[in-house]
Amino acid sequence: MTKSKVKTSKVATSKVREGHEGWDEYAPFYDWENARTLGKRDVPFWRNIALHCGGAVLELGCGTGRISLPLGRAGVPLVGIDRSTPMLARARTRVRRARLTSRVRLIRGDIRYLPFESADGIESRGPRDGFSMVLAPYGLLQSLLHDRDLKTTLAEVRRVLRPGGTFGIELVADLPSWKEYRQRVSLKGWRNRPGGSHVTLVETVRQDRKHGLTIFDQEFTERRGRQRLRVR
Repeated sequence: MTKSKVKTSKVATSKVREGHEGWDEYAPFYDWENARTLGKRDVPFWRNIALHCGGAVLELGCGTGRISLPLGRAGVPLVGIDRSTPMLARARTRVRRARLTSRVRLIRGDIRYLPFESADGIESRGPRDGFSMVLAPYGLLQSLLHDRDLKTTLAEVRRVLRPGGTFGIELVADLPSWKEYRQRVSLKGWRNRPGGSHVTLVETVRQDRKHGLTIFDQEFTERRGRQRLRVR
């Protein structure tokens, strides 16, 4: 009998810390999972608004470029910011391949402390007179677990948004009503077409009513031949 080799990468789950944690490990599986859940259903909405905003767009939490690239292809000048280096690495590769580097710029940073001058200030890696639109898609603001972080982020958005600009927010409204479950196989399927690797997602959902948090524990198992990688 041949034993498969298992490599494990684990994010500490002993306590809830910050909402931005875990995204680096999630990066290789983000697009695989979302292609089977949300997909691109929200892209036409954001593209339509961005095309009519009349200027540059700032995307908070741009991740792997799921929204940034379609907007760039549509002709929208966009700056994307994200804290996760592995997420941005995937996005940057896609921007280069799509030849959109003159239209889509990606910056590593913290959305609570945007690295841009105020809308009426001088240019600093952003448009001189601020952004015409700032978008926070797909429940991004719900990753801010503390009121102070949300307030700081909203103040930063106001600072870099030009007068009359648009702030677009999408929230996952039903999170508090999600039923708890443990070790459920949520998704399985091929990544990078059949013949690539096969991925299984086992998920646990917990509700921390005291702190108003919905917590997702995810375990991805990727199998390629006799090799197996498990990421928690």
